[in-house]
Amino acid sequence: MPPLTGSKPASDARVIAPAARRLCRVIENRVAGGYRIFSALDESGPEPRAGQFYMLAAMDGWGQRTGRPYLPRAFSVAEATPGEGGLRLDFLVEAVGPGTERLAALDPGDGLWVTGPLGRPFSVPRELVPESSGAILVGGGVGLAPLAILRRQLAERGVPLRTLLGFRDREHSGGVDELFSCCEVRLASEDGHAGHRGYVTDLLAVLLEGADAQTAVVYACGPPAMLETVRALCAERGVAAELAMETPMACGFGACFGCAVPLADGGYMRLCSDGPVVNAADVETALVAGSGH
Repeated sequence: MPPLTGSKPASDARVIAPAARRLCRVIENRVAGGYRIFSALDESGPEPRAGQFYMLAAMDGWGQRTGRPYLPRAFSVAEATPGEGGLRLDFLVEAVGPGTERLAALDPGDGLWVTGPLGRPFSVPRELVPESSGAILVGGGVGLAPLAILRRQLAERGVPLRTLLGFRDREHSGGVDELFSCCEVRLASEDGHAGHRGYVTDLLAVLLEGADAQTAVVYACGPPAMLETVRALCAERGVAAELAMETPMACGFGACFGCAVPLADGGYMRLCSDGPVVNAADVETALVAGSGH
């Protein structure tokens, strides 16, 4: 395998995770359209930056007789809210396999093992484009999760924002009302049940035709095909972009090399330690295998 290399984002102000995993308690699990949002109280962990992730495993019903789920699952944090007793962590989940099904079934009071926050966060727009005019957030499916906390953190800095969210169909959608209730959102759906009938990248292509497009920064998270279209659109128009990518992760620390993705200039990067947020210009393609959960 060629060496694992890669350029860093303009800023690497990541929040460093405590050395060991810690046990949190689930405090809420609620329906969010076709998804669920479960929340846990982290009594001792630090507040994450947008784009960072956690390795999660339920205390019960994990790695038992059937063996699945066994490895923890990597989840971007959708929101982190300090309060009495610790930090409330919100995660958006779609039940698509043994791991996500178990996490989606968590009840208040259940134990949740967490390791994190891990990985590289999103950069601030002016770190990527000094004359930046604002940010465009592009989310697809459960990929809208890290954009929720990013939206809040950028809004607190006074960054002008436009948010584009897309879904496959009504069954595979949710989280908008719960995570983006305080901001204007443009929607797209492939089945036409909400907003523009088509892809969320259709909406992005229109925005990038604007006169100030090259001074905007695009932040995206979603399925690989969506991210690849975002990467190609931004490359074609000379627009800076960061992608929160996903691959199978077994450790979260860069030890297992299971999440290596090819770089545009050759070599590879480990997505868990050199990402999951990457500069779109650095990767050869965003069409990498999904997590599968």
